[in-house]
Formats: sequence, structure tokens, C-alpha cells
Amino acid sequence: MAAEVGRVGVVGLGTMGAGIAQVCVQAGVETVGVEVAPELVERARGRITHYLGRGVEKGRMSAAERDAALNRLQLSTDRADLTGCGLVIEAIVEDLEAKRELFAELDRLVAADTILATNTSALSVTALARATGRPERVVGMHFFNPAPVLPLVEVVRTEFVDEERYETAYAFAKRIGKEPIRCGDTPGFVVNRILIPLLNDCVRVLDEAGVSPEDLDRAMRFGVNWPIGPCALIDLIGVDIHVHASEALHAALGEPRMAPPQRLVRMAGDGLLGRKTGRGFFVYDT
Repeated sequence: MAAEVGRVGVVGLGTMGAGIAQVCVQAGVETVGVEVAPELVERARGRITHYLGRGVEKGRMSAAERDAALNRLQLSTDRADLTGCGLVIEAIVEDLEAKRELFAELDRLVAADTILATNTSALSVTALARATGRPERVVGMHFFNPAPVLPLVEVVRTEFVDEERYETAYAFAKRIGKEPIRCGDTPGFVVNRILIPLLNDCVRVLDEAGVSPEDLDRAMRFGVNWPIGPCALIDLIGVDIHVHASEALHAALGEPRMAPPQRLVRMAGDGLLGRKTGRGFFVYDT
């Protein structure tokens, strides 16, 4: 039987973490967001305030609802503020050792019945669970970018997980308005296992077929009814994030299609990361 989470913590307030925190406060959940430096805290506060304000401007919420959501948000640089949370969602950099260190710290810090969740898109949830003394309380909760817009959450089960805690995480995803799916801890889970090699194939076609990014995106939008073209999608995800996820899947599975195309590796090395840097396959206003 699933319990109800009264307070949620989010560790790491970059694009994904801030988006997850926004979703939680909008859904009426008291939320503690933690970053490592005051300037990162203020950046996250500004991002969340901005997007909630946009919701008011577009008529999706009232000013009173915005203010109530912001009042449910506590931001901090002190991880000790997470001690009262029933669920803590990790959204830091996609680096296994950094995440393992964080999970070991959280395991010591929070209550024994607190659920620890990772938002990783490609790393092993089981490896993170093993970094704790209570692997039965660790789950994956993979949100998709942008978290306030895309409804899917992959709720990932390890071999260790306690079923009640797993179902509590699943129920929480539904409570905050998401469309969760259940899946096991396999490389790439569901979406990325399918999407990453497909996007890699699309990028390889650019050079092999001599097609422009604009025409490739038009082909997939108007030929198979994709809502967004593959090049625009990689720009939205972040070229560096896609390369990292591709490398992780290739290392885990050894399938050639999982390896990032050299074109993407070069773009990442040149800082052409997509929307967040103003230029990837396309140019954006920053």
C-alpha cells in the first residue's frame, strides 16, 4: 500500500531540478530545493518565479495560485534541511561517482523511511542503491525535459526495492499530475533505450545522405508526424547530455548504434550544445 509524501526534497536545481521543484509546488506539495552555492539557489528561484509568472500571464493559474506555490518552496544550500522530507529526488550532474557520493550522504542524513530517488536518464539505479545502507528505499524517477511540460515519469524498480516504497514513488508521480510508467533498471530504461539510437541514426543520415538539419527535421515532422524534428530535439535536450547518455548506453550494451556520432562529439567539444548555449544545429536567441 502506498503512503503519501507530505514533503519532497530536490537536490540539484539546474534545468531539470528546478523544473521538478516547480511541478511539485504547483501540485500543492511542500518542497525543499538544495544547491551547493547561494548564486545557484538564486538562479533557481528566479527560474521558478519566472515560469510561474508566465503561467499567470497565459491564464493557466491565478496570481494567488502562483503566490501560494512560491510559499510552498524553500530553497537552501544546507542538505540538513532535507531531514523532514518523505521523498528526496536527486537531479545533479550525470556522473555516477558524484551521485553515489550524494546517495551515501543522503542515506546518513535523512530518516530511515525516506525514499531516495534519482532522476538519472542513463545510469544504473542499482549502482546508486548499493551506495547506501538501505538499498530497498532507492528508486528511479526519470522526469523528461522540460519537466513542467512533459508528463512522463519512468519509475524504475531495482532488485532491492521495497514494493511499498516503490508504489509510494509511483503514486507521488501521479499526484503531481504526471503519467508514470513502471519499468526495471535496464540501460536507458524505456524511452532512451529506444530514442537514443534512433536520434543517433538521424544524425548519421545528415552526412551520409547529404541532407541539411532543416530538411532532416522537416522529413521527420511531415513524413512520420513527429511533433519536433530530431535536430531540434537534440538541441532541446542538450548535445552534451545526449552524448553522455549515448556513451553510457554504449558502454553498458556495446551496440554500435548507441555510440554518439562523431558530429555530435565535435559539437559538444566546440561548445555547440543547443538551446542552452544559443547554438547547436540551429541558432537561438539567448
